[in-house]
Amino acid sequence: MHSKLFSEILIRNARSSRSYYTNTASKASLYSRISPLGSPTTSVVPELDDWIQKGKRVRVGELQRIIHDLRKRRRFSQALEISEWMNKKGVCVFSPTEHAVQLDLIGKVHGFVAAESYFDNLKEHDQNDKTYGALLNCYVRQRQTDKSLSHLQKMKEKGFASSSLTYNDIMCLYVNIGQHEKVPDVLAEMKDNNVSPDNFSYRICMNSYGVRSDIEGMERVLKEMESQPEITMDWNTYAVAANLYIKAGQPDKATSALKKSEEKLDKKDSSGYNQLISLYAKLENKEEVLRVWELQKSACKRCINKDYIVMLESFVRLGELEKLRKY
Repeated sequence: MHSKLFSEILIRNARSSRSYYTNTASKASLYSRISPLGSPTTSVVPELDDWIQKGKRVRVGELQRIIHDLRKRRRFSQALEISEWMNKKGVCVFSPTEHAVQLDLIGKVHGFVAAESYFDNLKEHDQNDKTYGALLNCYVRQRQTDKSLSHLQKMKEKGFASSSLTYNDIMCLYVNIGQHEKVPDVLAEMKDNNVSPDNFSYRICMNSYGVRSDIEGMERVLKEMESQPEITMDWNTYAVAANLYIKAGQPDKATSALKKSEEKLDKKDSSGYNQLISLYAKLENKEEVLRVWELQKSACKRCINKDYIVMLESFVRLGELEKLRKY
């Protein structure tokens, strides 16, 4: 029954929201040729070579935008192919930024050993904070604790550990290996080293307290975050707090945090609405689920399948699945 209703909703949504990117296709841009090649096993190199053979111009900015888009869509192998093709063909002289992107992609596709090899073969002036940071991220992603901490020490010695991103990576490492109790120490070290925590730094620290059922610790971090003049509070932070309150069995505080989250929400951010809907469903607050859903439909104009899936899951949780038909 659930699957039948689910299919009905998605089909109905597809009929009402289908769109065709005719303008992009008619221009026959390089992006329009690469974008449809969605299979991870499909190489994009033939398209790049054919583009050149036909005498068409290759713009560095366009290639960089394509790489960025493919990374967002988790098509890492194809993004790496384009980066390697650019480097091999001499489309542009790679700066440390381009090297960092390629290093990150190598790590995602081939693992940290291949990323290490690429890093070691870089010229000295290309081994800067960006490429060091990219390699650190590779280690963290594969939970290489010793290598991560050793690499961090090298970054400190070279003066490259001066951004929140570096310390955020180490906090993520401890989360990934289940050592949540070490996360607050990293936040403290950041501040001792005059590195300002960003929103993500505070959120991951809040969560580390919540995972250990230390709500008072979470609230201390949230209060400190709210007091920082350089921090702009966002909906995601209050949503994290709300989720932790729900898990701790404190529905009133969770509801208060959700109200603050909604106040900070970009009115066209569908992912934010989805998060609020899911959290209100956890609180078994059907009225708020429906209210936020109506706000989302009004503000975002067009709902995609992901939005309907969130509502479906919420109504299942509320035991109100049949009523979803009219929405």
